[in-house]
Amino acid sequence: MIELEFPDGARRQYEDNVTGRDVAQSIAPSLAKAALAIALDGEVRDLDRPIEHGGILRIITARDDEGLELIRHDAAHVLAEAVQDLFPGTQVTIGPTVTDGFYYDFARDEPFSTDDFEKIEAQMNKIIDRDTPIEREVWDRDEAIAFFKKMGETYKAELISDLPKDEVITLYRQGNWVDLCKGPHLPSTGKLPKAFKLMKLAGAYWRGDSSKAQLQRIYGTAWRNPKELRSHLHRLEEAEKRDHRKLGREMDLFHLQPEAQGSVFWHANGYQIWLAVEGYIRRRLAGAGYSEVKTPQLLDKAFWEQSGHWEKFRDNMFVVPDFVPSLDDDEIVIPPDASMMAIKPMNCPAHVQIFRNGQKSYRDLPIRMAEFGCCHRNEPHGALHGLMRVRQMTQDDAHIFCMEQQIGEETIAFCELLGSVYDHFGFTDVRVHLALRPDVRAGDDAVWDRAEADLEDALKATGLDYVLTPGEGAFYGPKLEFHLTDAIGRSWQCGTLQLDFVLPERLDASYVGEDGERHRPVMLHRAILGSLERFIGMLIEHYAGNMPLWLSPVQVMVAPIVSEVDDYAQEVAKALAAAGLRVDTDLRNEKINYKIREHSHAKVPVIAVVGRREADEQTVALRFLGEGGKHQQMMALDDAVKMLAERAAPPDQQKS
Repeated sequence: MIELEFPDGARRQYEDNVTGRDVAQSIAPSLAKAALAIALDGEVRDLDRPIEHGGILRIITARDDEGLELIRHDAAHVLAEAVQDLFPGTQVTIGPTVTDGFYYDFARDEPFSTDDFEKIEAQMNKIIDRDTPIEREVWDRDEAIAFFKKMGETYKAELISDLPKDEVITLYRQGNWVDLCKGPHLPSTGKLPKAFKLMKLAGAYWRGDSSKAQLQRIYGTAWRNPKELRSHLHRLEEAEKRDHRKLGREMDLFHLQPEAQGSVFWHANGYQIWLAVEGYIRRRLAGAGYSEVKTPQLLDKAFWEQSGHWEKFRDNMFVVPDFVPSLDDDEIVIPPDASMMAIKPMNCPAHVQIFRNGQKSYRDLPIRMAEFGCCHRNEPHGALHGLMRVRQMTQDDAHIFCMEQQIGEETIAFCELLGSVYDHFGFTDVRVHLALRPDVRAGDDAVWDRAEADLEDALKATGLDYVLTPGEGAFYGPKLEFHLTDAIGRSWQCGTLQLDFVLPERLDASYVGEDGERHRPVMLHRAILGSLERFIGMLIEHYAGNMPLWLSPVQVMVAPIVSEVDDYAQEVAKALAAAGLRVDTDLRNEKINYKIREHSHAKVPVIAVVGRREADEQTVALRFLGEGGKHQQMMALDDAVKMLAERAAPPDQQKS
C-alpha cells in the first residue's frame, strides 16, 4: 500500500501502482473526467502512469498552468503527426512549448507555405477526433536509435545518442505515430482542445548551430478553449496596431539604424516624452530622499573582476583596450601589455565606490543614491527589438545602503512609491513576484537563507500579495519583481528590488556602527521604471500612441481656419507656451478639416481652432482627441490657457 497526501491535507491509502486516473476517480467521477495529469511531489506525470511510491499528489486539469503547458506540448506532437501524414518523407526534430504556444522544427526539402496551414489544421482536427490514447514506452537506448534510423529519422537518432548515459529513454505513441519525448502528455489526442491556430513559418538551424542543417519551423498557439484563442488573437491584432515601432514612425518619435545597432535616435517629439518621464521620476525620487549622482562609463577590468561581473557577465559587456593606436597603421594591433576597460553594463559597483569615499556612520544610514545611468549591454543582434530590447539604455537606477534592521521600512517606502508612480502612468494592475536563489549565484547558502528570509519578511510587512518564483533571483541576492498589465492584458516586468549582502562584502563597503566597530551595509538595488527606453515603448503601446496630455510631445496644436487670423493664432500659441504648454501652430494654406484629420492622426491631444469670430472675441474652439470631433468647446483665451495648463500638469504637480 502507498499513502498519498492531497492539497487540502487529506491522506488516503491506495494499492501499489495505482494510476492517477484511479485516484481521481476515487475522489469524484467529474474530477476523473477533467483530469489531464498529476503532480507527485511536484513532478508532473502522465495520468495513466503507475504511481510507485507515496507522496503529495495533485490532480492537474486544464485550469492549471501545468494543464495549459500539456495542451501546448501535445499540440506540437499532433502538428508533427499531421505534417508527416500530409507530407511523407518529412523528418521531425524538436517541438517544445513557448510563451502562448508551441513550435516544431521539420527537415524537408520542399519549403512549407502558410497556404499549407489550413490543411494541416484540418488534419490535426482529424487526429483529435480519433481520440487515440497517448502511451508512454521505456526503450533500450540502442534499440531506440536503431528504431529511428530504420524510420529515416536521423535527427531523433542523433538526439538519443547525445543523451546522458543514465537518461531513461522514453517514446510516446499515439496510434501508429511515435516520437521521442520525456513527456508527460495528455491521456489521449481527444483531450486536446480545438483551440489552436498555426501562426507563422521561420527558419531554424539544427540545435541552434549555423554550421548545421537549416530546418523549417512552424509556430502555433494553443489555448484551453476557443474563447481564450479568440481573445489571444484579438490581443495580437491590437498589439500589431499598437506596435511602438510603427507608432514611433507615424508620430516621428525615434528611429533605429544598422550603423548604431541597439541604440536609439530620439527625435524632438520622442525626446519630449523622455524629458517628461525623466523629469517626473526625478522629482519623485528627490521627494523620497534620494540623492542623485553620476558615475563613469568606462572602468578598468580589475574593478569588474573584484565585483564579480567579469566572471559572470563578461559576454554581455563591451570591452576595449586602454591604449592609443598609431594613426599610421592600417591594422590596429593591441599591445600585449594593454590593460582592458569595460563600458559599464550597470551602475551598482560604481555606487559602492561613492559610498566608500569617506567614512560612513550608522547615523548616516540609510543612504539612497540615484542615477539616470547610461549603460551598455552586448545583446545579440537577433534579440534586439525596437525600444524593448536595446544595447544602450538609461535606467532610473538607485541603491539604498542601510542596516539590516532598516530593510523592512525601506521596502515598505519603496513599494508605496512604486505603486504611486505606476498609478500616475496608468498601470493599476501590478503583481509581485519574490524571486529566489538561482543556480549560478554569489555568496554561500547561509547568506542566501538570511537574505531570502529578510526580504520575504519585509514583503509581508507591505501587505502586498505575492507569488514565489524559485530560481529567478539575481546573481547577488533575491529580488522582488513587479509585473504590470497593460491595456490589452499583456504582462510586463518592470520594477525590481534586490536585497544584496554580497557586493558590499566583495567591494569592501562598511560603516561604523553604534558599537564603534565596522559593519557591512545591506545594499538594496532598486528600479521603478527600469530602462527608460523600454518603459516609453510600453507607454506608447499601452496608450496606442494617445499619450496623456502631460506626456504628449505636442500638447496643443493651434490651427487657424483662414490665413488672415494667423497673427491671432500665433498670439494664442504664445499665451499657451507662456503657461508652460508644449504648443505648435499650423499656418499652412490647407482646409481646416484636413488639418484636424492630420493632427488627430498624429495623436495631438488638443487642437485649438481659431477663425475670424475667435480672433474678434479673443476665444478659441478646443477639440480633444478621442472625442471623435463631435463637438468643440468654446472658451475665452485666458480661461482656455488656465484650464489646459492645469490639465497638462504632471500628476505629481496637479492640484488636489
